[in-house]
Amino acid sequence: MAEPVVAANGLVERLTTAASEEMEKDRKKKRRNNRRPKHCPSPYPGAACSSMDGVCGPAPEWVENGNVGGLNVYPVKGFNSLPVMHINSNSGIIRPPPGFPPPEVMKISRSCPLPAPSPHIKSLPKKMENKNCFSPYWSHDAVEDAIKKGQAFKATFRVNAHNRLEAYCTIEGLPIDVLINGAAAQNRAIEGDVVALMLDPVASWTRLKGSNLSGNYNSSYDSNKFSESKELAVHKFAIKENSNADCDFITSSNGTFPLDRGCNCHGDNNINLAVHCGPGAGVGHYDQRCNGHNISSFDGAEGSPAFQQDEVVRALERICAMAYSNPSKRPTGKIIGIIKKSARRRAIIGFLGAKQWLCKEVAHETQIHGQCSDNNRSSVEYMELFPNDFKFPKMVVKVSSLPNFIVERLKKGDATVGKELVAAQIDEWSEGSLSPQAQVLRILGDGGEVESQIAAIFFENSIHPATFSSELLDCIPDDPWSVPSKELQIRKDLRNICTFTIDPSSAVDLDDALSVEVVSNGIYRVGVHIADVAYLVTPGTALDAEAQLRSTSVYILQHKSPMLPFKLSEVCSLNPGVDRLALSITWDIDHSGEIIDRWIGRSVIQSCCKLSYEFVQDIIDGSLDVDKLDMTERSIPKLHGGLEWKDVVKSLRDLHEISTKLREIRFKDGALSLENAKLAFLFDEFGNPCGSYFNERKDSYTLVEEFMLLANISVAEVISRAFPDCALLRRHPEPNSRKLKDFEAFCNKHGFELETSSSRHLHLSLLKMKEKLKDDPILFEILINYASKPMQPAMYFCTGDSKGLEYDWAHYALSLPFYTHFTSPLRRYPDIIVQRTLCAALEADESYFKERRILVHSNEVDSNEKSGLSYGCSACLYFNKDAAESIEGQEVLKTAALKFKVPGTEVLGEIATYCNERKFASKRAEDASEKLCFWALLKKKEFVVSEARVLGLGPRFMSVYIPKFGMERRIYYDDVEGLSVEWLETTCTLVLDLLKIKSLLRKDSPGKLRCPVDVAMLIDPSEVFFPEDENVNQEGQNGVSSLHPGSQEKDRIEPSFFPLTLQHLSSLPVALHAVGGDDGPVDIGVRLYMCSYFSES
Repeated sequence: MAEPVVAANGLVERLTTAASEEMEKDRKKKRRNNRRPKHCPSPYPGAACSSMDGVCGPAPEWVENGNVGGLNVYPVKGFNSLPVMHINSNSGIIRPPPGFPPPEVMKISRSCPLPAPSPHIKSLPKKMENKNCFSPYWSHDAVEDAIKKGQAFKATFRVNAHNRLEAYCTIEGLPIDVLINGAAAQNRAIEGDVVALMLDPVASWTRLKGSNLSGNYNSSYDSNKFSESKELAVHKFAIKENSNADCDFITSSNGTFPLDRGCNCHGDNNINLAVHCGPGAGVGHYDQRCNGHNISSFDGAEGSPAFQQDEVVRALERICAMAYSNPSKRPTGKIIGIIKKSARRRAIIGFLGAKQWLCKEVAHETQIHGQCSDNNRSSVEYMELFPNDFKFPKMVVKVSSLPNFIVERLKKGDATVGKELVAAQIDEWSEGSLSPQAQVLRILGDGGEVESQIAAIFFENSIHPATFSSELLDCIPDDPWSVPSKELQIRKDLRNICTFTIDPSSAVDLDDALSVEVVSNGIYRVGVHIADVAYLVTPGTALDAEAQLRSTSVYILQHKSPMLPFKLSEVCSLNPGVDRLALSITWDIDHSGEIIDRWIGRSVIQSCCKLSYEFVQDIIDGSLDVDKLDMTERSIPKLHGGLEWKDVVKSLRDLHEISTKLREIRFKDGALSLENAKLAFLFDEFGNPCGSYFNERKDSYTLVEEFMLLANISVAEVISRAFPDCALLRRHPEPNSRKLKDFEAFCNKHGFELETSSSRHLHLSLLKMKEKLKDDPILFEILINYASKPMQPAMYFCTGDSKGLEYDWAHYALSLPFYTHFTSPLRRYPDIIVQRTLCAALEADESYFKERRILVHSNEVDSNEKSGLSYGCSACLYFNKDAAESIEGQEVLKTAALKFKVPGTEVLGEIATYCNERKFASKRAEDASEKLCFWALLKKKEFVVSEARVLGLGPRFMSVYIPKFGMERRIYYDDVEGLSVEWLETTCTLVLDLLKIKSLLRKDSPGKLRCPVDVAMLIDPSEVFFPEDENVNQEGQNGVSSLHPGSQEKDRIEPSFFPLTLQHLSSLPVALHAVGGDDGPVDIGVRLYMCSYFSES
């Protein structure tokens, strides 16, 4: 084997020499080449790519991986999330050779470049000369076969919001996300698409950020994760081995199936592995011992499900072994097909490039008739669409497809068309076009108006309007509605108990109520009562279909998109003074917080009053004397049911005491809290934002939260016992291990001890930090912000999809083995599903108890006599597993499931997936509305000055945390005229300074360089040193004051001076201002607040 290696090394040397000579020739021809006309592929459909674009089709190995004969000519460059900064560096740029793919296609993230191609290749083989800019997608059968054999993988495509050329895919069973870098590798995939991807050879994997710290890599940790990944891979394939057959793949127009797409992966770090990426290729042979793990062989007939499962497992094992053997590298890959198109393709918000199009139109009309090229003609027929979400590529729209009134305005030369928000959808993205073709569906209005932006948020997140069809409204019973007499007979009557609701003062959906009774000395019976929405929203009805479609209620500013019609909400809500159907849970709890007994069942309740959080907090604090309440005041709730205020106050104080004890126990058992105070907004009578404040969590919030958590936990336990294959639970995965290690390194660097082995240890570490930083609460806020980054989102799932992996059901933040959502059925569809499942479990318990006449909890005391509670085999505190798994038990469970139409595993899995999507969309919408609120306030004030802390530094930008508003923002300072940027890598120090003369600060600086005023708000020093001046004080109130009403700055925030030296966690003043609206997406801009004689004027 020595001779081939020597020969290969000689080939590398010759290729490197040839490459250097070619680049030298290219630099000598630079001036002449610049005078030549440039050929770029058109982004417009119908305008074919030039001959230089011919390499963009199904490329051979040397094109896609930068290899000749499987040997790297250039090493893979390191990956860094801070993009590379170029200062006075036009020299040394490697230009692509003639015949190489156009820059628009081969353009990749500067922070993660691919290997450079061999520059000595002058032209492509004739068979590769085609008109495509992208590789065609594999066929349905080819993708399905590759996934089954472990040669390709199914994943969701996620784009980096700060760099669209970087995208990531999470493959189940792999410990690290796969990077899809560059337009060619992304191959027309869109944010949210479910894609099929192939992995690149290890030699092409990119270097991880912070990989120089990989010396502390824990091999035992790797071994554990390796085993978990293997087990997860086996299970996931076993339960979904037939699911791929139902996928609807997107194939190329001609059905081309590229069989020659194999790529060899050569030995790296003692791993000798061949990864065959093409369909039909066999499983690669590799060393049986990878990274110290003995990979066992598998048996099975080729083509059988067992054999295919073995192949998938072995493929994941190989990749895991490679990942752990190369801890400093991130796997990379490329998209070979779209399995499921993202719903976000149909919800694009952006601005039309009207000004650019009008310029092209004028140029086109001045052309001599018949002399314009196809590209020029295409550029007039199509107009560019710039999406507001930077995760989406620039698009093109056919001008003739625009609404008629827009076309008329364009014909009149009206450039203001480009300032109006448009709603569009992606129609197609062909292999021959650099940009997807979109269709404008409607015009939303001026981008600078809040109402237009709200309409955009609704459309972008597919949020339904507040109105409902008359067909749905006809299904709702008339109000006033009374409880049917039949329900009074079969439900437990709890109307004589002091029960009340606690909600925000403006709430109208009252779906939960609380009660408490003293059972005996030191024993309290606490009740949680949830509106029985499932009783009125029955499966198979139009109401149920609409509720499932909406999935959740969405709150945007003063707008609400309810899941259920208001009329139905009124019938179900636990309004005071009226009888309502409920699902109730009561616990007998002693003074130490221990739960002694529990009952769950259907009930009828009557709330005595509607309390607000503020009112309850005043009672807890003792600031409200109930004996002196003025009942004529509008803020005082009205009591019903003949109760007195002293009864309500005593109940509240008992509940507060019990909730405090439960909270202590919960955190002692390992719960984790990472919450900071949230920014909230005030609105005027017209619904416009007029101020902001921090909404801190108070005892009244935690009181309700503890009992809602307890109810959700209890119900999760019951339904997972009764229906282990079809219970809808909510899990919270463990944090991202790599990001958690980054946080650990950050803490160690700044002298904080952090233990991350469990949520409990993490919580205890944060408590110690809080005590240590009691004099610097802002730094603790930053630490909480850092600790939140590794956390993954909680998700709904069907237990049947994780059968046999019960540890996968766990909720990390709550440190619980199972959890669900049950307490908000008026605004969350999963809660309705859980209610139906719970009712089926309760029905089965009652039937089994009647038939068997046995006692589950105690054999000595009659269950109805003990504490007045009844017991069954699923809902009781102590589970009788034998009864539940008996023939009789299984029969009654099956009958009850059919009666309440509990969804099966497959259907419930689909519901869970859809509800997750709607939950994420709702979160995006609510986050966007908060940003819009803040933007509107800043737009009125022009700017606001605040203190900030540096979170991250690099040669191109810094990340800052603004504690006054609880937000994180970036400040970019690269490519700024007259600004000196010195980045000291060793000490992670940044030095910024202004250079030269005042003339450099002109706003109309030539070229692509930005002005310093784009980075820093520059004020004259004379304005700083005269704070007593009345006009300056007045100006400060308008611009430099806080947005929080009634608050005043103790000390006026003074600007910094140049040169500015910064390190991590440095403090600095910043100026916030509104960005975009009528010329781009709404955002909050942040600039340095600096003092200089070079003012903006």
